[in-house]
Amino acid sequence: MDRMEIIVKYNGDIERIAAIFDADAELLSEQYAILTIDRGFISELYSLSEIEDIELPRRAYTDSSYSLSASCITAVQEQTGFGLTGRGVIVAVIDSGIDYTHPDFLNPDGSSRILALWDMTIDGSPPSGFREGTEYTKEQIDAALQSNIPLSVVPSRDYAGHGTAVTGIAAGNGASSDGENRGVAPDADLLIVKAGSKGFDSFAMTTELMRALKYVTDKAQEFGRPAAINMSYGMNDGSHEGNSLFEEYIAQTAARWKTSVVIPTGNEGSAGHHYAGRLRNGEITTVEFFTASGLDEFYLSLWKNFSDTFAAELIFPGGRSSGIISASDPIKTVFAQGLTLTVFFGQPTRYNVDQEVFFTVTADSGTIMPGLWKLRIIPSEIVDGRFDLWLPTTEEVTDRTYFSAPSEEGTITIPATAEKVIRTAGYNDRTGSIAPFSGTGTRGGILPDIAAPAVNVISTRAGGGYDTFTGTSFAAPFVTGSAALMMEWGIIRGNAPFLYGERIKAYLRLGARRTAGMTYPNPFFGYGRLCLNSTMAHLSMNIPPIIRRFQAQEL
Repeated sequence: MDRMEIIVKYNGDIERIAAIFDADAELLSEQYAILTIDRGFISELYSLSEIEDIELPRRAYTDSSYSLSASCITAVQEQTGFGLTGRGVIVAVIDSGIDYTHPDFLNPDGSSRILALWDMTIDGSPPSGFREGTEYTKEQIDAALQSNIPLSVVPSRDYAGHGTAVTGIAAGNGASSDGENRGVAPDADLLIVKAGSKGFDSFAMTTELMRALKYVTDKAQEFGRPAAINMSYGMNDGSHEGNSLFEEYIAQTAARWKTSVVIPTGNEGSAGHHYAGRLRNGEITTVEFFTASGLDEFYLSLWKNFSDTFAAELIFPGGRSSGIISASDPIKTVFAQGLTLTVFFGQPTRYNVDQEVFFTVTADSGTIMPGLWKLRIIPSEIVDGRFDLWLPTTEEVTDRTYFSAPSEEGTITIPATAEKVIRTAGYNDRTGSIAPFSGTGTRGGILPDIAAPAVNVISTRAGGGYDTFTGTSFAAPFVTGSAALMMEWGIIRGNAPFLYGERIKAYLRLGARRTAGMTYPNPFFGYGRLCLNSTMAHLSMNIPPIIRRFQAQEL
């Protein structure tokens, strides 16, 4: 059978539905599940009252392209300040894995700071309730560390090095540098998920990220500990308005337990992968873009008002036309010049009144010819006229694939577009200016919350030692570690027991460092640059009166 994963929002007994179609169901919550089902049965699900919505999984890529003092973190760590180190709090990192042998992730006695590690790319013993991967316990990791060949006992590796660097910024203890290169929350315990599809380290499917988020949230609740969760992934395949099932699930899960979810705004700011335009009746609009050499596939994701109708024509490099493609043929396939073009006219969903028109170009063999492409949009009836186009992210198609007249706004990648997460932009802490690659806001009113260092950040390197890293992926863990320190002060030390979720975001925004003469919030910095010491000062002045009274009685 040709089986595939789908995301479903459901009511009632989803396991009964799965049994009918000989499918496997993984329950993510009382409303969301992942079904692994034969493709031929998917259309039958739409007629069932228990199925409220269905979404196909998409690929999300790690956003890859140190400055504690610039973010006012050092003063918070010092004993003369708040003396916070993350002790008692969990830092959870969903990424490309971790070099668990790196000294910065060990306790002074040589044992691991990792409470559990789920490697989705290794077949074996998955966590309870899940179907794939292998979960390694702290006891197994500690046993591996005592072995002469640790990777023969726990064979999980971080080939990309991305997750190791992200974890080092958020929570490395600096053991390899006598504390000089410590992270934000050096005494926090760790939960690690290596996401990826059966050995692929460069991307993870949205279904895998949903599983990972459920796993770390469930684990934190099981341990009875607050958790700051870092998920440094991004993609352009979607409406960028937070209304996919994937994004809705993230928002729902971020409201569970005592957690704070941090996601970078992505590295698409200057990539030229977003085009915003307006259609008018009687006028053909031509959008030009270039593709790099070496690609075997790319897509165009066009989002428009459902009330607007038009046909489209794609002109290949060299002048070959796809022919006119209209919504009367909702799925159209064209074969030309050794390429397959598929165009899909989508439908509104219960969460989104807009329509997606999705173009996929795939090389039948070899690679796609590079050069200039033209998308001609031919109006039939235009009511609104606004539309947005996205090319894949830089990680997928490089910065040599781009629109000739791009828009920098609306370049925050998915899933930073989800609600109830902390959207983190990246800036150069040496100049104070926004990093040119940092994703910017305004599509659907979505803005960054805060900015953190993202250029030449020093962090842990897979294989040992340190290196410098650039990208918004490495801005997010500054905020994740800061959230962990805030939770230690509030929850672990009892100063503010409900300091998690949106409260963390609110105080980070309040304490952000803002430049005189600049309007905030803005599409680049959001509410300003991370300044944890200022945030903590505001927190200490705003302890709930009942907590203040209890503290006074104890004295």
